[in-house]
Amino acid sequence: MLLTESGSLQPDAWRHLADEEPLHDSDPVTVSLTRWQKERAALQAWNGRLGLRLPNHAEPATIADDIDRFALIVLNFPKFTDGRAYSQARLLRSRYRYAGELRASGNVLRDQLLFMRRCGFNSFIVDERAVREDWSKAFDEFDVFYQKAQDTAPWVMRQRLGKDC
Repeated sequence: MLLTESGSLQPDAWRHLADEEPLHDSDPVTVSLTRWQKERAALQAWNGRLGLRLPNHAEPATIADDIDRFALIVLNFPKFTDGRAYSQARLLRSRYRYAGELRASGNVLRDQLLFMRRCGFNSFIVDERAVREDWSKAFDEFDVFYQKAQDTAPWVMRQRLGKDC
């Protein structure tokens, strides 16, 4: 199930292809970084919507020259203690100016949804528990933050001093 940053739940319209699976004419598909690197020319020529699954050990600089080709980039949280995807998201949004959909997958936890969104994620793959517990409420639990992030949410120093610090 897919949770958007607006809090709506919807089915995932993307097909996540295995490396040996053929492309389909019009389906929006994601491919692995390995497949992108091996079949870059063919995938760039493909007319469908293309997404990339970037492993959390890969540097975003790896795809910097091709970033505009991807309508979706999926970043993985293999376990809740592994925060490398937060850094990847922030770099993709700020340094590489990625404007497409940035999706969190893997061990996505309710307590981390707001922080993921603040780093630049705008969709999240969640399980049925998220539906039962209405995880969309997590986005509204806090409205003031101690530090700046990728979003434009107000932060404490700006409010105290009346300016951007």
